[in-house]
Amino acid sequence: MEQIKKSQPISLAEVKEILGKEDAEKMDQIQRWTYDYVTKFAKMEAKSAKKIKQELKKECGLTEEEAVEIVNIMPSSLAELRTFTFGWKKLILAETLEKILNILKGNS
Repeated sequence: MEQIKKSQPISLAEVKEILGKEDAEKMDQIQRWTYDYVTKFAKMEAKSAKKIKQELKKECGLTEEEAVEIVNIMPSSLAELRTFTFGWKKLILAETLEKILNILKGNS
């Protein structure tokens, strides 16, 4: 069994990119299930996901985990975005929510 070298939140698109480089025949069952899942649900390519994630962190002050959650969901309305940010248990100003939506719309 391999040892975990580091732990870092990554988007579904990034998982898809990583697993897409592997030979499907050599994947274990969990890797295959994961690859099937991310193939169905990743909303963009890894390069775009990384770019949006960095913008959200830099421009909106989001953590890596928060940015990954937003990139994975790609909310399209303020109401949908509020649903996710409500669970973070911190106040996100309306102007920041608008900025997040503008970043998502500009990169979708």
